[in-house]
Amino acid sequence: VLIAVGRDACTRNIGLDTIGVKINEKNGKVPVNDEEQTNVPYVYAIGDILDGKLELTPVAIQAGRLLARRLYGGSSVKCDYINVPTTVFTPLEYGCCGFAEERAMEEYGKENLEVYHTLFWPLEWTVPGRDNNTCYAKIICNKLDNNRVIGLHVLGPNAGEVTQGFAAAIKCGLTKELLDETIGIHPTCAEVFTTMDITKSSGQDITQKGC
Repeated sequence: VLIAVGRDACTRNIGLDTIGVKINEKNGKVPVNDEEQTNVPYVYAIGDILDGKLELTPVAIQAGRLLARRLYGGSSVKCDYINVPTTVFTPLEYGCCGFAEERAMEEYGKENLEVYHTLFWPLEWTVPGRDNNTCYAKIICNKLDNNRVIGLHVLGPNAGEVTQGFAAAIKCGLTKELLDETIGIHPTCAEVFTTMDITKSSGQDITQKGC
């Protein structure tokens, strides 16, 4: 990493204190409720200045649209800050949607989750002979809700494309059973999500010997 550029919430000198809007003194970000409303009822905030929310442009756009519809269009739809497909565009991409495993355990309890995972070998890596146990896929399922998929994680080529597609399925209530019933496209990386059968709790080996 040569340089990392972050974002500052420049909220300390725009007069929020004058009207009584509270901010997080540590980072300048603005706490809001699930409708982006601050502690002052007529003041709303969206985007990267929200305390504890994702700093992503598409999230800000979606939140802004939904807020406008609630305020002026009679809508009641709120922004979903959990099922947000996200990718880290490192040389080997990482994509995720929904809960991280640790966060899911906090929310639902470890005993109520089933985590399926596997290493996999992209077909495009066979000719250059790259390590066949570098790529990884994982889903987190809520046993109390028909094994609904509440978290999806993938480390491998084109993870962003894979994650974007599955994000729509997760929004539609994807379950482990539905994944198992889905016919995979061979030999794609995304296919591994349709063939997962090893749980973390089982302790079984997930290393692979081929594509």
